[in-house]
Amino acid sequence: MQTNLSMVPRRYLLGGGALLLLIVGLIIGAVHPYRHALGSQPTSVPDVEVLRVQQENVPIYGEWIGTLDGFVNADVRAQVTGYLLIQGYQEGAFVRKGQLLFQIDPRPFQAALDQAQGQLAQAKAMLANAQAVQRRTELDVERYTPLAKEQAASQQDLDNAVQNNLAALATIETAKAQIKTYEAAVETTKINLEFTRLVAPIDGIAGQAQLQVGALVTPNSGVVTSVSTVDPIKAYFTVSEPQYLGWRKRFPTEASRLEADKKLRLQLILADGSTYPHDGTFYFADRQVNESTGAIRIAGLFPNPNNVLRPGGYARVRAVIRTEEGALLVPQRAVSELQGGYQLAVLDSDNKVNIRPVTVGPQMDRRWVIASGLNPGDRVVVEGVQKVRAGIRVNPKPFTMEALGR
Repeated sequence: MQTNLSMVPRRYLLGGGALLLLIVGLIIGAVHPYRHALGSQPTSVPDVEVLRVQQENVPIYGEWIGTLDGFVNADVRAQVTGYLLIQGYQEGAFVRKGQLLFQIDPRPFQAALDQAQGQLAQAKAMLANAQAVQRRTELDVERYTPLAKEQAASQQDLDNAVQNNLAALATIETAKAQIKTYEAAVETTKINLEFTRLVAPIDGIAGQAQLQVGALVTPNSGVVTSVSTVDPIKAYFTVSEPQYLGWRKRFPTEASRLEADKKLRLQLILADGSTYPHDGTFYFADRQVNESTGAIRIAGLFPNPNNVLRPGGYARVRAVIRTEEGALLVPQRAVSELQGGYQLAVLDSDNKVNIRPVTVGPQMDRRWVIASGLNPGDRVVVEGVQKVRAGIRVNPKPFTMEALGR
C-alpha cells in the first residue's frame, strides 16, 4: 500500500522545516565564533638578546701542543762495582748538589786505598835510601878525582866511584818513577772510594730509584736514579715551518729578531684546562726542521718556584703571534654551524631576522673573529638564536659581555 504524501498535513511539513533550520543555525553559530576567535588571536613576538658589533684591535694567539722537561736532566750511574748499602734520599723530593743518594759498600775500596798508600810509602823510603847511596858515591867521586890526578889513587878507583855514582842516580830515578806510579794508584783508589757515594750532581728533583738497597751495581747496570732541575722548567713544542718562516720574515735582522724573541711571552695551558700563572720566555729554536713532520722544535722556559710542574707533563703553549686590526668579534654562542658553514642571525632596522652566512677567523677566549659577512654596527642575536628564523620580527634586548661568564 503506497503512502500518498499529498495527504500529509501541511502543518507537519512546516514544523519539520523549522526544526531543521534551527539546528543548522545553532551549528553555524557555534562554529563561527570559534573560527573568529582563532583568527583574532595575536601572534607572540619572541624576546632575544642582541649585541651591536664594534671593531676592535685584538691579539691573535697561536697555540701548540707541548711537553715539559727539566732544564737539566742528570742520570746517576754507578762507576764502580759493589752492593748498595744505603738509600739516602726520598724519591720525588728536592735534593741539593752533593747530597748522598746511594752508598755502595766502601770497604773493598778503602782496603785498596790503604794498600796503595802503603806501597807509596815504601817507594818514598826506597827513594830516600837511593838518595843516601848516591850521596856517598858522589863523595867518593869527589875524593878520588884529585887523588887520581896526583896519582895518589889509581884510575881504576876513580872509574869505579864514577860508575857507582851513575848507578845510584839511576836508582833514584827508578824510585821516583815508582813513586809516581804509586801516587797514581793512590789517586785512583781515592776516586773509586769517592765513587762509592752516589751523590746528586745538581740541585733538583730526584726521581724514582731504579735499584734497591742490597742490589749489586756495576758500571753497566744502567741508571740508578735521575735528578732534574725544574726551576725553570722547559716546555718543548713544535710549530709548522710556514709559521716559523712568517715570524722570522717579520723581523728580518738579527737585532730585531733577538729583540722580538726577548719580548715574546708564552702562556701555558695545563692538562686540567687552567692557565699557569707565570708567563714563559722563548729559549731556543732547534737547528733543523723535522723532515717527516715539516715542523721545527721550539723550547720555552717557565718559572716553577713551587715545583708544581714536572718533567713529562702535558701542556698547551700559546703566544700572541700578531694583532688583528679592526677585527669584528661576536660571542661564540651567536655563531651557528650548519653543514660545515657558519651563520649569524642579524636584525634589520625593523627588528626582522636575516640569516647571514659568515666566514669565521681565529677564536679568542669565548669570542670568534668574523672574517667576512658582517659589518660594523650590525646587531647580532646572541641569546635566543634557537627561537628565530628568517623574516620574523623579534623583540631585541641588549646583551652584555658580562653574560659570557654564565
